[in-house]
Amino acid sequence: MIRVLLADDQALVRLGLRALLENEPDLEVVGDVADGLAAVALAAETQPDVILMDVRMPGIDGIEATRRIVARLAETRIIVLTTFEIDEYIFDALRVGASGFLLKDTRPAELLDAIRQVVAGGALLSPSVTRRVVKTFVDAPSRVSKPHPRWASLTDREQEIAALVAEGLSNDEIADRLVISPATVRTHVGRAMLKLAARDRAQLVVFAIQSGA
Repeated sequence: MIRVLLADDQALVRLGLRALLENEPDLEVVGDVADGLAAVALAAETQPDVILMDVRMPGIDGIEATRRIVARLAETRIIVLTTFEIDEYIFDALRVGASGFLLKDTRPAELLDAIRQVVAGGALLSPSVTRRVVKTFVDAPSRVSKPHPRWASLTDREQEIAALVAEGLSNDEIADRLVISPATVRTHVGRAMLKLAARDRAQLVVFAIQSGA
């Protein structure tokens, strides 16, 4: 059973999400809250597998709530919900440990698949979305690049592949570009994530961008 916590300041959104999830035999809603501080408190109490987290909430916003929850609950995955496909908060959400993000008008079937995907260790970053996240970061003059302290421990090939992941390429696309097998790409991605202690592919993207890849 996948245990899900809902955090959104709109009661109708929470009600709709609860109705959707409770119809699924493998999903259980362990609670819903309307502000960031309540999300942190209830997450600590219930230790859900997945949190659907709104960005703009009273108290503390979804970014800060995500940071606090990730610091305490290593196994909990957070999906950020946003009204806009890319906004100023998305990179920050990924940086502090979110496994990805979804639009609030995402189709129900896609939302259900996303919950199951992050529990299985995946990340909710399609290549096109990843490229826009990268562009948002690169184009922002206020961003300060701070390399990951373990970036130098990656081999040249691991750094190369991590950089291609940060460009938004899939494993198959990386394999085609480097003329290697997708299995080899997966191995290098896995090693890079292990060395950098990345929670998932989304955080690997963040670390690579911050390290100037």
